[in-house]
Amino acid sequence: MARLLRIDCSSRLQASQSRELADLVQAKWLAGHSRGEVLVRDLAKTPVPHIADATIAGFYTAADQLTPALRQATALSDALIAELVDADALLLSVPIYNFSIPSALKAYIDHVVRVGHTFGFDDQRGFFGMVANKPAYVAAAYGAAGYIGGNLAPLNFLEPYLKTLLGFLGISDVSFFSVEGTSIDPAALAATRRSAEAEIAERVH
Repeated sequence: MARLLRIDCSSRLQASQSRELADLVQAKWLAGHSRGEVLVRDLAKTPVPHIADATIAGFYTAADQLTPALRQATALSDALIAELVDADALLLSVPIYNFSIPSALKAYIDHVVRVGHTFGFDDQRGFFGMVANKPAYVAAAYGAAGYIGGNLAPLNFLEPYLKTLLGFLGISDVSFFSVEGTSIDPAALAATRRSAEAEIAERVH
């Protein structure tokens, strides 16, 4: 059975453009996977705590040397990584906050980017991803117009960051579906929504 891991991070639980766009991606994915299931991790409803000193210590301690306290400190990371690794596809719904991703998503990322689990390093390859390549879909929403190839494009750190981060883990098949003008430009929102819907219909599988 195919599984889609969906991660939502918008603080808006209602009238969220990133969540609505992700709904379209999810529906298209399910249409192609009649027996597929969706695992939703909503970081606004159930926030992931920031990593603590003990968490970092556990990350760099050999498995056979972990104390009960360190095992407890890394238990959430273990669970989040297992969800990511087991998924056949990944869906992120992400609004831009102050030119980048919401802190709720960054806290999640800090738990799943873990040496020896999702990435490794050796003298021959340098850094390498350990998450099997799978399609990743990002439903992004921008409050102003101009982030998608316009005058605000240099301030769009959301897309390059997520593309780099996912690639670092081994996920290179990444599709971005974006809407902009969600706060102040209804015309831009309508136009980019139409474009995003067409791209979803074509690229989600």
